[in-house]
Amino acid sequence: LVQPPHTVTMLRQAITNITRAAAPAASRNFSAAAASVAGKLQIGRLNHIAIATPNLEASTSFYRDVLGAEVSAPDALPEHGVTVVFVNVGNTKLELLHPLGENSPIAGFLKKNANGGMHHICLEVDDIHSAVKSVMDGGVRCLNAEPKIGAHGKPVVFLHPKDCGGVLVELEQV
Repeated sequence: LVQPPHTVTMLRQAITNITRAAAPAASRNFSAAAASVAGKLQIGRLNHIAIATPNLEASTSFYRDVLGAEVSAPDALPEHGVTVVFVNVGNTKLELLHPLGENSPIAGFLKKNANGGMHHICLEVDDIHSAVKSVMDGGVRCLNAEPKIGAHGKPVVFLHPKDCGGVLVELEQV
């Protein structure tokens, strides 16, 4: 099992990051251009919070066996360089991410954050192409301007964390 202090630390960091992202605009570290997007883009619900983990089995066991959550089977996604496990927490999901290969973006994240931690949040949008245009018109950089198919089999785009208050944001078309 994952040691509870480690997971508690990960959850506290995730909550801190989300709280910072939800703080009043004056206290956030958003670009001025990003603030101009407000009112143009309609985001939907929080689809998931992604957590990078150095030990997928231990993290899965913690959420399933200690917290009693429903977890999916591991799903290897070579095109994304990750293995994922989804944890159903009722009103949203946690996406546990583990590197699949040395070139995985999660491997790089774990080199900087050996214990793992919050990697990104995913927000739903109705039209990914309109969402991309809206955020780019507002000066927000997309890490992939053309949508890719994400772990749920739906189009996704990632927004640069420097334009989003230090949070990597994934937009997913629903």
